[in-house]
Amino acid sequence: MLYVSLLIGLAVIVITIKLTGKFQLSSIWLLLGQMMASFILMFFGNLELSHINHMELGYLTIPFSLLFLLGITNVMNTRKEQSPLILLLPCIAFFCFFIAGQIMGDKSVSMIAIIAALSVMSILLYGHFSGRGIMGKTLTTSIGFVIAMLSLSLLKVSFVMIYVPIFTLALPIVLYLFVRNKFTDRQATFISSSAAVLFSAIIFVAPFMIIWNMIIGLTVILVISQLSSKYRFI
Repeated sequence: MLYVSLLIGLAVIVITIKLTGKFQLSSIWLLLGQMMASFILMFFGNLELSHINHMELGYLTIPFSLLFLLGITNVMNTRKEQSPLILLLPCIAFFCFFIAGQIMGDKSVSMIAIIAALSVMSILLYGHFSGRGIMGKTLTTSIGFVIAMLSLSLLKVSFVMIYVPIFTLALPIVLYLFVRNKFTDRQATFISSSAAVLFSAIIFVAPFMIIWNMIIGLTVILVISQLSSKYRFI
């Protein structure tokens, strides 16, 4: 049922974005569409975070799960125009999810992650060889929604898995936005992608305590970065 819920949620997001653009509606409709897609995942896909380690969330389960899904869904939606090469970052994140799913024995996460990674790589290669970069809000929001779903699925097993979307996608995107004015798009993408690969490797070799310290420290950096419109992606 999770696969069906994901497809329905993606369809809702795509339709909402298309209708909002066609009729020039307020961005609040985009948010409502994302909320509807998130509720579909939570209620029909049975995807929600009811506890953090040993702490039960209780009545906060739905609000926390919703805010998490919305936040990760929009992680690639920056105000500035992005190069199609930035699609390398979600590819790295998807491969990291695939490995994490394999280690934790979650076949659904691994399956969705590898399909998503290959799909994004196909789009990237098509844009490269055709000379037409495919990069728009529909694509970035859809990718973010899939990553949000994978993240929440792994968080149900271990909350330390919040490391994956933050360090393999959110932080490299902030790094990309920070260095793109000082380097070419290719160089900025290479730098941010290298950082994403490095952070992806750390999660599988570093002790959990080090990972937790990194999560707390760099989450603070991400929050502070959102105070400046130059690097804002939420």
